[in-house]
Formats: sequence, structure tokens, C-alpha cells
Amino acid sequence: MFIKDDVIYVGVNDHEIDLFEGQYDVPEGMAYNSYVIMDEKIAVMDSVDQNFGEKWIANIKEALGDRTPDYLVVQHMEPDHSANIDRFVSEFPDAKIVGNAMTFTMMKKYFGTNYPEKQVMVKEGDTLELGKHTLQFVFAPMVHWPEVMMTYDRTSKVFFSADAFGKFGALDIEADWACEARRYYFGIVGKFGMQVQALLKKAAGLDIEVICPLHGPVLTENLGYYLDLYNTWSSYGVESEGVFIAYTSVYGNTKKAAELLKEKLEEKGCPKVAIADLAREDMAESVEDAFRYGKLVLATTTYNADIFPFMREFIADLLERGYQNRTIGIIENGTWAPMAAKVIKAKFEGSKNISFTDTVVTVHAALNEASEAQIAALADELA
Repeated sequence: MFIKDDVIYVGVNDHEIDLFEGQYDVPEGMAYNSYVIMDEKIAVMDSVDQNFGEKWIANIKEALGDRTPDYLVVQHMEPDHSANIDRFVSEFPDAKIVGNAMTFTMMKKYFGTNYPEKQVMVKEGDTLELGKHTLQFVFAPMVHWPEVMMTYDRTSKVFFSADAFGKFGALDIEADWACEARRYYFGIVGKFGMQVQALLKKAAGLDIEVICPLHGPVLTENLGYYLDLYNTWSSYGVESEGVFIAYTSVYGNTKKAAELLKEKLEEKGCPKVAIADLAREDMAESVEDAFRYGKLVLATTTYNADIFPFMREFIADLLERGYQNRTIGIIENGTWAPMAAKVIKAKFEGSKNISFTDTVVTVHAALNEASEAQIAALADELA
């Protein structure tokens, strides 16, 4: 598949995977993207997952015909993009490997060698001439590993963006980009908003017409849409006005309180109210929604003088990713000593720009007139 000006796709689709990175549910599979730039000298951009080495090499040979590659550019050493480096070296022994100092340090840890006789070491801003194509290397440490670099083809104006702008899902399935790109971003990259902001500033100085990520589709139109979303996500801004209600419930009473709040908010015309049972719905989806909306409600039971385990895990996931710039409401439940609100507020003490609603709903075992009135007051505040 030609991308633009002798840039050819040679990646693979993975429908065998169940959990990406051992934790993210990927019912629509994954794509491991790799690209070839055809010129006087030929560059292959990144490898693929270990299970698809044979297919990847076959794709390269089909694209090249009777030619062989001169370079393998290694932008990211995570194994889903680097596992077949050794196989590449065996197939194309005359090719050089392009990377930075940290790339080659990691490479030796994975393979026992970093192929010193094949190394082309590059630094920020260095270029590699292929003929009519000039590759410029753009370093992006911690987006989302420390060795990550990206590559701008000055000739074709293609930006090879490593894991940035990627998404869950194989390329042979039609799917909305934003939904799975958002879950991917906040699950995997979300902690590193400051580093993504630094990358976006570098990208703003480049005349980019096509973005080629290592996961997900090649982005060729309306690039401002993708860049704007990445700017919102990485600056911890609000993407959609609305409220996300995340709850845990043992016997259904906290669930009833959460659902009543949703009903009250919708009655008041709240533009969007999303709700999730943290024990039963995908945790990464819930993390995504917490970052998507400007207001969050946490509804949970007191449990062992703490909060229910799924709520504790959810909050830990938010804090790990730098959750900030949000308003939080709380619904706590406890039959004899409700203390979830106190525990939750303490967990967010070190967070930036987190405000809590004045109203805290306290349910003593089951809803009654008093707690229902508090829910109505909380809906007034949030709406």
C-alpha cells in the first residue's frame, strides 16, 4: 500500500492478541505498523511484534522486489516494534541500523548485542540522506519511553510518529479513530502530558501532510483535528462538557444512588451523562471517560475503613496519569460509619486544580428522603 511519494506500508494486523501490553482489552485486534521509503537508498521504519516476523519480512521483500534495504530506522524499542530486529539483520546482512544512544543501550539488553558494526548513531535534528528523501530525526523522550525518536521526511512531508497518534484496533476493521485513540492515549501515554506538549511544539515547526504512527491508521486528512485532540489530552483539558459517574456497589444501593443522580442531571439538561460500574466495565474505558469530561462523580461504599477495591484501583489509575483540572462530586455509602468521602479527598490532596462540590451525598445503607435531597442538590451543583 503506497502512502505518499514512495512511502509504502509493510505492517501487519494482529487478530490473535487478547490483551495489549498484558492489560488492555483489544477485541478488534492491533496493527503493528512498519513503512518502507523507496529511494536511491531504502529505509525501513521500525519492526513488528515477534509473532509476525515472517509476514513482515515477506511484506518488505514484496515491496522491494529485487532490491534490499540499506537502513532499519528504530524509533522505539518496545518489543511490539523491535522484536524482529535480529531477524531483519539475518535477512539483510548489509543493512545498517539507525538509532540513538539509548536505542542501542536498550537493544543490547534485548538481544545481547547492539550490532556495533551496523550502527548509525543519530542525535536530535540530525538528518539522513536517502537520495531525494531527507530524513530529519525528532527526539520525543517519554512519549512514552525514554529512547523514543520520531522521523520527519522533508521531501514527502510525512511524519513517522512512533507510538504517538496511535490507537487500538487492526487496520482491516472500520472503527472511529477518537474512541480507541483516546483509550490508547490515556492508558499508555497519559502520564506524560508535559512531554507530549513538548513534542507538539516541535511538530508545529514542521510542514506535516501525513502522520504515520506505529499503531492505527495513517492520518492523511484534517490533521488539525488529531493535533487539537492531542493538545487537549496532553494539557489535561476538557474534551467534552458533561459528567462521568463512576460507581461501585455491593448490594445495589450505591448503584441506585448513582442512577438517580444520572436521572436528575439529565432532567436538568446536562449535555452528556456517562455512567460506569467499575466492577463490571473495562477499567481503561472508565479512565478514558474520566479524562474526557470536565466533571466526575465517585460513588462508592466504605469498605474495611477504606473504599471499595475497584474504586481504589480506579482512583490510583487516575492519579498515576496526572488527573487534574476537574470538579469531583462524591456519593458515599456506609451502614454504620461512612468514610469514603474522607478517604477520596485525601487521595487527591496532591493533585493539581481539583475542586470538590460543596455537596457530599451520604447514604446510610439505602436511599431515604435525606440522601435523595442531597442527590438533588449535587445535581444542581454539577448542572
